Amino acid sequence: MSYDDVEIEDMEWSDELQAFTYPCPCGDLFQITKEDLRAGEEIARCPSCSLYITVIYNAEDFSFDDHKNNMPPPQKPITVA
Repeated sequence: MSYDDVEIEDMEWSDELQAFTYPCPCGDLFQITKEDLRAGEEIARCPSCSLYITVIYNAEDFSFDDHKNNMPPPQKPITVA
């Protein structure tokens, strides 16, 4: 059983950790990466203790992120005379 259910909007993004974080009662931070979320993972773990939380998020918000970054820019229409 998880320690708590936490909305992704209540978590903070850490550039240093490259993960969403949330305060753990032990003083460390629960962590989950964007890659974890894209893979359908919903458990954020604390690296210092055995607690974990369930992250509530919309999987579609993360599944298209890769596609946006890897798609070439749209082509401009070519006018044919």
